[in-house]
Amino acid sequence: MGIHQHTVHTSSMDTSISIPRRYAWLVFALTFGLLISDYMSRQVLNAVFPLLKSEWALSDSQLGLLSGIVALMVGLLTLPLSLLADRFGRVKSLTLMAVLWSVATLGCALAENYQQMFIARFMVGVGEAAYGSVGIAVVMAVFPREMRATLASAFMAGGMCGSFLGMALGGVLAEHFGWRWAFAGMAVFGLILASLYPIIVKEKRITPSALTDAVGQKLIKIKNPLKTLYSSPSVIATYIGSGLQLFVGGSVIVWMPSYLNRYYAMSTDSAGIMAAIIVLSGAVGTILCGMLCDRLGRNRPERKVSLAITYCLGSCLLLSIAFAMSAGPAQLAVICLGVFIVIGTNGPSMAMVANLTHNSVHSSAFATLTLANNLLGLALGPLVVGKVSDVIGLQSAFQLMPLVSIAAAAVFFYAKCHYLKDLARSNAQSAVQSNELSMDDKL
Repeated sequence: MGIHQHTVHTSSMDTSISIPRRYAWLVFALTFGLLISDYMSRQVLNAVFPLLKSEWALSDSQLGLLSGIVALMVGLLTLPLSLLADRFGRVKSLTLMAVLWSVATLGCALAENYQQMFIARFMVGVGEAAYGSVGIAVVMAVFPREMRATLASAFMAGGMCGSFLGMALGGVLAEHFGWRWAFAGMAVFGLILASLYPIIVKEKRITPSALTDAVGQKLIKIKNPLKTLYSSPSVIATYIGSGLQLFVGGSVIVWMPSYLNRYYAMSTDSAGIMAAIIVLSGAVGTILCGMLCDRLGRNRPERKVSLAITYCLGSCLLLSIAFAMSAGPAQLAVICLGVFIVIGTNGPSMAMVANLTHNSVHSSAFATLTLANNLLGLALGPLVVGKVSDVIGLQSAFQLMPLVSIAAAAVFFYAKCHYLKDLARSNAQSAVQSNELSMDDKL
């Protein structure tokens, strides 16, 4: 007869119990910093769109493809690379990714033509493919689960902050030193952080397995945890709804510097800084939206989905009004309001995915969410808007773009109809497996 031990299901337990809070915040800061580098390398391209368009005589479709290829590679590779990260170590994987995208960004600075730039951007996408999903899995492992929406929103705000810095600093560097130095500056920043990360963040200190020794608990390894990635209608709908909403948010981020350059006659550096301010409003908004989600959804889980629907419809209304207005300070103010909530669905979406999937495959779960976000949103959005812009102009393309948020809201409403039932079923299955393993221990 074996010794009976208390069992805990890893998707609902507090995996941060043995981790000092000070160290947890240090892990967050470094992982957040690398996410900033990720998006600086990705979005610096947007600031130099006008210069590349002029120097290489590129169409909007070609520019959109340079942006979209990164998101496309992220979408295609995030799941397999996240599975590898779960298997071989998240810290080593994150470090390797950061080195790769930084070196590829340096390759962008050295590109002599469109084809070379496309290859370099392709490699940026390969390097960045699984960073968001693996990085957020690391962050969620070192903090209590009741902070999930807030942490997810704060972490993903790093993407907005990186976009802000990439466009603002990129625009300034490009205006004063040339567009090649804009890429080089982003590459150096990434390489410095990549060298620090494995020195400070240690795999053995951030993995839930450390709990076994720390509190004498046995962690349950459920059968086929990968099935939880697609086991319920609500989690599938969350993937799709989040991706559709990022069609709008991603398009605004990518094309805003060009919009300001064309319709406000701003120089490269001025357009980059103004676009960065707009993106920064989105970073602040997504954090506050996530905090609101945690607060209102603490005892009413379905409120997370209701808030996601509200963010979709609210951003659709505000951005539709904004792009129907004439150019001027009033329009810019309304655009900022729309961007403030346009990516507010990040927090609710990640919290829902985390609650409906098993902890051991959280990197893969967030990778699946990232796949939808990129294929449906960050890759497809800029490319479609660029193609529509070539036909009817960027102003008209921006007027049509917010309507995609209505489809996102409809998908989130479907998720709301199933969320509580799916959550209860997941918890019930966990309880059954916990009892079965407890009986096995007794025998």
